[in-house]
Amino acid sequence: MSTERIDKILSHLGYGSRKNIRRLLRDFNVTVNSERIFDSGFQVNPDRDEIFIDDEKVEIRKNVYLMMNKPQNTVSANKDGLHQTVFDLLEEKYHTPYLEDNLHLAGRLDVDTEGLLLFTTDGALIHRITSPKTHAPKSYFVRLEKEETVESMQKISEDFKAGIEIPPEGNESGALLKPAELEWKNEKECILTISEGKFHQVKRMFQAEGNKVSYLKRLTIGSLKLDETLDPGTYRELTQEEVDAL
Repeated sequence: MSTERIDKILSHLGYGSRKNIRRLLRDFNVTVNSERIFDSGFQVNPDRDEIFIDDEKVEIRKNVYLMMNKPQNTVSANKDGLHQTVFDLLEEKYHTPYLEDNLHLAGRLDVDTEGLLLFTTDGALIHRITSPKTHAPKSYFVRLEKEETVESMQKISEDFKAGIEIPPEGNESGALLKPAELEWKNEKECILTISEGKFHQVKRMFQAEGNKVSYLKRLTIGSLKLDETLDPGTYRELTQEEVDAL
């Protein structure tokens, strides 16, 4: 079983810098399994040991996992000079020095796109979701500007399933995409499932078919589904079952 220094654990949980933790151990009754601790290098097993500060139990967790229903007009970044960022929407407890450096997004969304965003400190999970080698599926609700006919809907579905070629955009070159699944809801709305994440990919796919996306919302990332009870701009921590499934 792996252990970690108590000052590292408490710093990650928002109790301050390593220097602050040394002062905390000196001035407060900090115990591990009922033993008073003064040494900031004391080794703690996060899976087995219990830490108390003045009789209040410290909830130890290795990683943070949050899902947000991203609103429009927010940027998927830590800082931006023009727009509000998704990190600005997080409450103060998610702005500790440790989380400022280690809480990252597992995939981004355009400024005008809504829907599922995953924040986590779990670097291995971010790699699995974002790596081109894993092909983690992502599904989107799409609303188009123009209605499609029965014939054109069938053609678009077939084109996407075969793997469509998207045109260049800005500095991004064109690309031949992997097969994608399309489920039409009506002549202007559909659910699109893709397994890669090219720049503006969904918009460019429909642009290649002569239409334009007017509204876009991500619904799933892998096994994770957006909690539809979350209003735009709100978020919650993932359940253990959701984390295990990912």
